[in-house]
Amino acid sequence: MSYKVRVVRDLCIGAASCVALAPLAFELDSEGKAIVKDTVSQTSDAELLESAKSCPVDAIIVEDESGMQIWPQK
Repeated sequence: MSYKVRVVRDLCIGAASCVALAPLAFELDSEGKAIVKDTVSQTSDAELLESAKSCPVDAIIVEDESGMQIWPQK
């Protein structure tokens, strides 16, 4: 895994599509918002990108190893 992911909590609506597609990377917290799990490194870059793209509100930011934002596209 070379991608880095983060969740913009103010955007997250708890749809949980990220959890369904990448359960080792994301989970919902007690507020029903997605968070990045400690086991995120066990998820492939392809799975991280697919899960981010599945978010209906683009609350998951994906960056490459240099810090360049890959998703959502600017």
